[in-house]
Amino acid sequence: MKRTSLALLIILMSAAMVFGQQQITIRWAYWGSESRVKRSQEAINLFEAANPGIKVNPEISGGTGDHFNKVDTQLAGGSGPDIIQMGGNINDYVKREVLLPLEKYAGTILNTAVIDPSAIESGTIDGHLYGVSTGVTMPALVYNKSLIQRVGAPLPKVSMTYEEFRNYLVMLKSKLPSGTYPMQDIGALSSNSTPFGYWTRYNGTPLYNAATKTTAVRPADAQKYLELFKDYRNNGLIPPADIAAGYAETNADTSMVIAGKAAIGFIWTNQLAGYQAATTDELCLMEFPGAAATKALWQAPSQFYTVNKNSKHPEEAVKFINFLGNSPEAAKVLGNDRGASASATARAAGAADINDRKVLEYLDVAGPHSSKETDHVPNDTEFNSTLFLIYQKVAFGQISTAAGGQQIHDLIVRLIKK
Repeated sequence: MKRTSLALLIILMSAAMVFGQQQITIRWAYWGSESRVKRSQEAINLFEAANPGIKVNPEISGGTGDHFNKVDTQLAGGSGPDIIQMGGNINDYVKREVLLPLEKYAGTILNTAVIDPSAIESGTIDGHLYGVSTGVTMPALVYNKSLIQRVGAPLPKVSMTYEEFRNYLVMLKSKLPSGTYPMQDIGALSSNSTPFGYWTRYNGTPLYNAATKTTAVRPADAQKYLELFKDYRNNGLIPPADIAAGYAETNADTSMVIAGKAAIGFIWTNQLAGYQAATTDELCLMEFPGAAATKALWQAPSQFYTVNKNSKHPEEAVKFINFLGNSPEAAKVLGNDRGASASATARAAGAADINDRKVLEYLDVAGPHSSKETDHVPNDTEFNSTLFLIYQKVAFGQISTAAGGQQIHDLIVRLIKK
């Protein structure tokens, strides 16, 4: 029995040794659609083949809300993943001191020389590099080209004023069948405040200024935004609140556009491939209304690759991040799913996918209609979820637009002071 046990132990130890090196397992937490999961796994397979001593275990969530709730619980319990995909809320995690500064790996394990300086800057906070940009992305409206053509309506222009956009929605409503709406309700999403953030820039009242720790949004400004979508709702340009509530709009699987019940929706450009993979209809991109005149759009780091400060394998984690961000082989399978690459070596791989080419074409048009990104409101996750709750109260007629505007203003001020 002892000999059998000893033999089994030797076999297990041998299986865990590759080329004389004990295999190390790192965990990578991210969110995304089925398309992102497939692309990411292909990248993992390529990395593991080139690095047989390292195994990567993905931990996947469908949307940002679920992702950060899970990661927060893990970090609090001391069992956080090695690599954590971050969004615009990276500053909150830096303040919590749970992320590892990465600058000591620059020039060795992490090749920062080929990454755009602006991308390096976006991940540098308080003088330390905490996040490696996954790529550049922009907010966009996505429309179902096939659906619009089937009902005999003209396709939308890429750039429109708000007046032109509303007129287009009215025309589209007259063509679409009952139960299908010109646009999903993008006023506020369960874990995403981007449309509201865009509108505050369009309105000349940006959400937050980190230097002065102030907001330009007044109660009347937020009320004006709520009234814009109340008008859309009252005129059937977006669905009633009870129907809209049936679509979480966290990814393609919960999208009203993908379900064929809305012609226009909101995505980030890096999400196009994932959404397109979920439907046989052709999807295309257009700008938020008013962008050409106001430059209210912005280019942003799509997400960041970050490392848990308490990771037991930081060097291996950084090595994998370098592969994801800089390798032409990884770029070919990842495409623009996490943004148009900020790495010169990755971009050299080219855009093989038609959706990636559509994104680059959109960036060519919308890029000149963009300006520096507005600072994120502190406690970004709480802002997104609470904004959504306030918006829902207005949509269901529980409070007035005036009360909603006041509550949104008070929320921003409270989070700034928090």
